[in-house]
Amino acid sequence: MSSHEHSPGAGAPANELVLGLEDKPRLLIGLLAALQHLLAIIVPIVTPGLLICQALGVSARDTNLIVSMSLVISGIATFVQCKRFGPFGAGLLIVQGTSFNFVGPLIAGGALMVKQGTPVEGVMAAIFGVVIAGSFVEMGVSRILPFVKRLITPLVTGIVVLMIGLTLIKVGLISMGGGFGAMANGTFANGENLLMSGVVLAIIVVLNRIPVVWMRSCAIVIALAVGYALAGYLGRLDFTGMHEAALFQVPTPLHFGLGFSWALFIPMLVIYLVTSLEAIGDVTATSKVSRQPVEGPMWMQRIKGGVLVNGANSLLAGLFNTFPSSIFAQNNGVIQLTGIASRHIGMWIAVMLVLLGLFPSVAGVIQAVPEPVLGGAAMVMFGAVAASGINILASTRLDRRALLIIAVSLALGLGVAQVPEFLAHMPAAIRNVLESGVATGGICALVLNWFLPEGKEQA
Repeated sequence: MSSHEHSPGAGAPANELVLGLEDKPRLLIGLLAALQHLLAIIVPIVTPGLLICQALGVSARDTNLIVSMSLVISGIATFVQCKRFGPFGAGLLIVQGTSFNFVGPLIAGGALMVKQGTPVEGVMAAIFGVVIAGSFVEMGVSRILPFVKRLITPLVTGIVVLMIGLTLIKVGLISMGGGFGAMANGTFANGENLLMSGVVLAIIVVLNRIPVVWMRSCAIVIALAVGYALAGYLGRLDFTGMHEAALFQVPTPLHFGLGFSWALFIPMLVIYLVTSLEAIGDVTATSKVSRQPVEGPMWMQRIKGGVLVNGANSLLAGLFNTFPSSIFAQNNGVIQLTGIASRHIGMWIAVMLVLLGLFPSVAGVIQAVPEPVLGGAAMVMFGAVAASGINILASTRLDRRALLIIAVSLALGLGVAQVPEFLAHMPAAIRNVLESGVATGGICALVLNWFLPEGKEQA
């Protein structure tokens, strides 16, 4: 996700890093720093998989596999980003994890396929086929970044990220009320569900205002722990996934087989492009906090390597039954808090993630969380995605042309997401693509940005 917390003037307060990019930390310091990063990312890494599986009705056993693999694949990507192999990786302390950008379109497209009678395994096979196909787009983009940056300006990126956040908020609210299961059995948004999600949401807000640095960076984990305890007290923890899980998870490629769906692919295509551009922003932010150059050949090389791993890792994710991953922005916050930018820490984080993923009981414990508890935290993360879109737009020059593009793209994107019947008489191929608000808004922003002449050169 990039549940972005792009910090303005990253790293302004502390001029000196405790540990620079190439410094090797001592054992205890390394472990503590890695643990702090792990706490900031473990929830965002497993949440997209849990939300998609819950929405599409994936079995507890398969959900456990998908969540375990999202940890393993995130670990592998993090290792490559930090270590750097040839053209692969940025060579910075970068953590990569499952991206929130894809949650909305995958749930919408997948739910439609389930409604049309496709068995859940078939839907998952199509999703992973699309994840694999899209990964080649992102790997290709990494080779032609300067051209793509001209085509997809911050204005377009900001609109798409804002659209992703706004369309995800519906997913978050459904989770807060108890999810689709609760809608089916009539317990949706009952007092118990609202109590659990409300407590988690309130704790995150309160902890974020406390001037104690580590509490802010662990706010989501602390809130979920309280939510977990509350769910246990209410007798709402479900350990089915944990009991059915093997002791050790051997990664099995293409567990669901392989399928494909154009209706899923086109919206994903737009998001893969945007995720590539977000990665540019994130790598630049990490460079800045790590006191590395943010322009010139070294920076370009880091960006190309970072985006290439973004794509290559989504290919691995699709093969090993999990969802696309992207560079996480919240780790820049942790680097700033700790003053530790050593990329060797990233390798520690990577090993921890892979180990956690190979023992499925870890995923089982996380899976036991009732959906409302997860919804309370997801709501904040999704809101952060939307806020990050606003942040990107605020950094562009909002002249009349820009405001017109924002107005039309948001209106059409959100309109179609809310009233899909509007597309009823269009050919099925077009309708399936445009039903995703993100795709409609994104395509609209791209086309308008390309064809509306600019008065003066935009800042």
